[in-house]
Amino acid sequence: MAERILILDFGSQYTQLIARRVRELQVFCELLPWNTPEVEALTETTRGIILSGGPQSVYDFGAPTLPGYVLKSGLPVLGICYGMQILAAGTGGLVERASLQEYGLAEIQVLGVNPLLTESPQTVWMSHGDQITRPPEQWQVIASSAYCPVAGIMDETHRLFGLQFHPEVSHTRNGSAILRRFLLDVCDCQQDWSAESIIQESVTRIRETVRDGLVLSAVSGGVDSSVTTALVRQAVPEQVRTIFINTGLLRLDEARQVEETFRPLLGEQLMVVDASERFFEKLAGVTDPESKRRIIGETFIREFEAAAKKIGQVDFLAQGTIYPDVVESSGSGASQAQRIKSHHNVGGLPPDLRFQLIEPLRFLFKDEVRAVGTALGLAPELVWRQPFPGPGLAVRCLGEVTPERVGILQRADAIFTQELGKADFLRLHQDDEALSGSSQAFAVLLPIRSVGVMGDQRTYGETVALRAVTTHDFMTADWARLPMELLARVSNRIVNEVPKVNRVVYDITTKPPATIEWE
Repeated sequence: MAERILILDFGSQYTQLIARRVRELQVFCELLPWNTPEVEALTETTRGIILSGGPQSVYDFGAPTLPGYVLKSGLPVLGICYGMQILAAGTGGLVERASLQEYGLAEIQVLGVNPLLTESPQTVWMSHGDQITRPPEQWQVIASSAYCPVAGIMDETHRLFGLQFHPEVSHTRNGSAILRRFLLDVCDCQQDWSAESIIQESVTRIRETVRDGLVLSAVSGGVDSSVTTALVRQAVPEQVRTIFINTGLLRLDEARQVEETFRPLLGEQLMVVDASERFFEKLAGVTDPESKRRIIGETFIREFEAAAKKIGQVDFLAQGTIYPDVVESSGSGASQAQRIKSHHNVGGLPPDLRFQLIEPLRFLFKDEVRAVGTALGLAPELVWRQPFPGPGLAVRCLGEVTPERVGILQRADAIFTQELGKADFLRLHQDDEALSGSSQAFAVLLPIRSVGVMGDQRTYGETVALRAVTTHDFMTADWARLPMELLARVSNRIVNEVPKVNRVVYDITTKPPATIEWE
């Protein structure tokens, strides 16, 4: 079992970034709500605790408090922003409203020798309206800024540290180095979180869970389901039956491509089910995105159950749930966090599910999944395939989902993908700190019709939105700066080649405030 850093989430918008930075340093971490009971929060492999930031003030009525086991554990602790304030308040310090709030870039001065901060001055990212006005006794102030006299504190004897700024944010120039020192020097973590260790641990866990049972593994052609199937097959190769359900909501020609890809690998262990008519019947007249996801989630399960009856006694269902799915469906873990949207394989599952779920990727980010896929020897075209939502085009076809509307969307999406591929913009490229290309790109059919002119005739046609983003972890994302010539070419082809479309727009919204998908 890999060593583990526990991150307690107090509701910060940056909490997932802490997890990403820790993972990037090859140390496993788990993100849990701040009020998680000790028996669930602490394990034998826990080497340290990080307290996230949060939107509240420690002196507010009902504000999250410091769990008693944090200090009693004797483990190293790093408090960030609200985490630092709650750590100070919990050890005798005083936190009050700051006379001057501090948001954005700031310069800190390092005060004295300490294990975390070396360079002075250094640029950091601040985001706070409160500050520590009286540090706890025996604690040393290790950093200050123009507006924050106590920007960093430590109790080195008990290995307790607090930073008012956010080392997890890329704007903090030495943020990764600060976290590295906490993880490696203070917590004495081994950098043993790698694709190989993930595979080894996943295979062991699957074998212990499945034993002599039979596993039904769902593939869609995407990287998540492909990696999940590969892991399960490596663990219990003779006990896996793989099913591909054609929902009718796939990309253009995708059903054929998936079968052509997996049939040579799986042979008779691959079952293909064309359920497109049944999915469209269930979705008829439905426009609410959450309802779509729930319907698709339940219909998927019913199709799996029907397939399982043909196979025999099936005990387990393996699916490619990944960490962002869990976070967006149930919040980051903080009790104050709101659900963003239900993913069909998380919030859309029926309560009477007859299978025990196997989700080996549940705590992995997308880039980690791809690293595992590469280590497993999967073909690059599978590992680096464009991400595709589990509910398929139903959540890219805004409004009612009909065969006709999905057909329009498939053709528009195919044109966008083709042109991005020709221009080498279907993959993410990094030059120094600049990103180009795209991490994910797709078309969306809007429930909006607008007036146009085609062939001197008035039209009242459909609107297609194009979406392309750059991101490493899919928890935050920026819109891709595609060349104007490329967008013009795509728009021209769509309005000329896809019937009933007379308008194309490009989405230039980041995540947050938007999500990558529109629904």
